[in-house]
Amino acid sequence: MRVQVLGLCRFSYLGGGGFQTDHPTIEERRAYLYDPARLARRWFWFEHVALPGLLAQTDPDFTLVVMTGPDLPAPLLDRLRDLAATAPQLRLALVDPVEAHLDACLQAIAPHVEAEADVIAHFRHDDDDAVAVDYVAKARADFALAQPVFRRSRRVSIDYPRGFVLTADAGGIAVQPRMIANASAALTIYLKPDVRRTAVHFPHWKLALSMPGLVLPAQPRFVRLIHGDNDSGAVGAGYEWPVPADGVDAILADRFRIDLPALRAGAATLPG
Repeated sequence: MRVQVLGLCRFSYLGGGGFQTDHPTIEERRAYLYDPARLARRWFWFEHVALPGLLAQTDPDFTLVVMTGPDLPAPLLDRLRDLAATAPQLRLALVDPVEAHLDACLQAIAPHVEAEADVIAHFRHDDDDAVAVDYVAKARADFALAQPVFRRSRRVSIDYPRGFVLTADAGGIAVQPRMIANASAALTIYLKPDVRRTAVHFPHWKLALSMPGLVLPAQPRFVRLIHGDNDSGAVGAGYEWPVPADGVDAILADRFRIDLPALRAGAATLPG
């Protein structure tokens, strides 16, 4: 059985909808999204939080579509092009701004769906969150556990609710181990390849309205970053879990390739 693992990362995409922060005109939205200080911060989190775990996946057989606008300022667009040229799993989708956000997401994802696959394991990946280095391997292997439900419903989710919330503010970066149901990071939506939907078509906070799901909480598999540029700063309902004796720094380094001391030092130099 072929399970294609296919993700979508929206990087400062200029189109309308899809986010809680709204702007009256596209000019105001462009000024907000493309503000140089904001883009410098977004790239820092992308480079030091999101990318390390993705590029270190134990199963490199996946595709992550990075969706942005063709007028993203050159320094950032050039970096994304260079990244896509060197990382075989990354594809750059330049989508003109449209108000129908879900249509734009589908436009980015559709060319990369393998029609011959038995099932597509869709995931969304915010540019400031992280998944563990074994996420792709588990998303593919664990489908066998959910397959009986998938046969009946033609869609199913698998959630890995154990992870960490990193909160960055003027005081530094605080870390909280957290159990959060359907936190969006490390949440997989399984669909047939002929279903014209992506992970973002199913709001993660009310996913049970759309499909049955399996919860596998054993290992930490997500990092959620909260900071001043978040579209939503809500952590989400949940509770803490006890950190093993080897500590947070070691787990973040081992499972997400996040160097917490270096992240804290770099974050302290970011433009305000």
